[in-house]
Amino acid sequence: MSEPNPININSLHLAVLRETEDDSLLEIDPNFYRNLSDFIGNLRKQEFDGVENKIKDTLIEMTTELISLLIEIRLDKISKSSDFKIGHLLDEEKFILDSQDEQRERTEMILSATINGKSKFLESLAQNHKTKKVVIRFLNEVDEIVGADLEKYGPFKTEDIATIPYENAQALIAKNIATKVRWED
Repeated sequence: MSEPNPININSLHLAVLRETEDDSLLEIDPNFYRNLSDFIGNLRKQEFDGVENKIKDTLIEMTTELISLLIEIRLDKISKSSDFKIGHLLDEEKFILDSQDEQRERTEMILSATINGKSKFLESLAQNHKTKKVVIRFLNEVDEIVGADLEKYGPFKTEDIATIPYENAQALIAKNIATKVRWED
C-alpha cells in the first residue's frame, strides 16, 4: 500500500513512476483520486499575483497531466491482464470499467441481432435510443422544436435546463447551442 502521506506533486509523480516501472497493477490508497481532487481544488482556490500565479497554474497543469497518465497506465494494465488483483482497483476505476463492460454487451447485442436477422429488434433499439431523454443546458436561445418522439419542446432561453430526446440533444450539442448535463450524486 502506498504511503498515507498527503497528496502533492511529488507523491503523485512517485505514484506514476512506480506504476510505470511495474507490470502489475499496484495497490494505492483507496481515496487516492479524491485526495488528488482535494489537492487540485485547494490549489485552484489559492489566489496569487504575477509569477506565483503562473507557478500555481503550471502546477495544476502538471498535476492534471500526471493524473491522466496514471489513469491511462492503470487502465491499460487492466485491459492487458486477466490476472490483476481486483482489490487493487479503485472505485473510480471500477466506474470506468463498468462502462466498458456495457459497451461490450451492447456490441455483442447488435452483432447478434444483425447476424440472426432480428431487424425489428434493431429498428426498435435504434428508435428507443433516438428518443431516450437527455438533460441539456442551453447556451443560446432556441425556438420551439419538434423532438424525435414527435413531441414539442421549448422555446428555451440561455441557461435553461431541459430533458429532450437524444437525437435532438446531439444536434444541438454539435452546433454548440447546448451542452449535456451530467447529474452527479
